[in-house]
Amino acid sequence: MADNRNQLVVPQARAALEQLKFEIAQELGISIPQDGYYGNMLTRDTGRIGGQITRRLVQMAEQQIAGRR
Repeated sequence: MADNRNQLVVPQARAALEQLKFEIAQELGISIPQDGYYGNMLTRDTGRIGGQITRRLVQMAEQQIAGRR
């Protein structure tokens, strides 16, 4: 099993990030393994999911910053 050293700044956000991952995978037509083992997934698919998560989080942050001005 891989050693995941990524740490969330806000640990309570884990559930929201997991939900976002499943939503994006569904939008892209990619099925997420229910057992949590990603070894059989294509790197391209996991990269697409991660890229979309990043885009969505940046977009959310930009909207939040724009709302404060």
